[in-house]
Amino acid sequence: MASNTALRAFRSVTSTICASCQHTQSLRAFSQAAPTFNASPINRTKAPKSMDALLTNVDHTWHQAGPDYMNVIPDGTGNLAQREWEDDIKHKLHIYATKHNTHLCLTRPNREPIISVSCGNIGFRKAGRGTYDAGYQLAAFLMTRIQDKGLLPQIQKLELIYRGFGPGREAVTKAILGSEGKRIRPLIVKLADSTRLKFGGVRSKKPRRLG
Repeated sequence: MASNTALRAFRSVTSTICASCQHTQSLRAFSQAAPTFNASPINRTKAPKSMDALLTNVDHTWHQAGPDYMNVIPDGTGNLAQREWEDDIKHKLHIYATKHNTHLCLTRPNREPIISVSCGNIGFRKAGRGTYDAGYQLAAFLMTRIQDKGLLPQIQKLELIYRGFGPGREAVTKAILGSEGKRIRPLIVKLADSTRLKFGGVRSKKPRRLG
């Protein structure tokens, strides 16, 4: 059955060739093989290498780098990564100054609080807690407390972290630069500002209306 079908297809193809061409051209059987062309020397390309040969080259290049191949990182990147993982030995003095009060908190390098005071702890009440004088006296009280508790030998380096723009911000700075902070001032190695910045945020409070 299959041979009859193939014969019919062959006859239908040969019938389309004109009679004159049938005598001049010799018929050849159909072949599934692809034609072969003689490649010229110019177009000849090297045979692809085997996977084993490629892996051998990679392994040779890897070992050629030596055991210290991971130290090829640039100095800048290596030093930066090393600085990030260094232990922090700085004590931190957090200065939170609002228009209503001033808060001071001395912490250890592991963020454990040692002393935490505000203007209310030294006798100021209500509106008096947000004044410049209250912030100045609070800073002087904190420095006296540090000396009385014998914490100065423990503090190798000190970092000041400001937050807010209340009157106590400048008052504490003046106290540190004055005679009250003469023993703490040499220990300060860094100043930072962690004031919150508002990007969009929630709806602002409506303005106060008088009268």
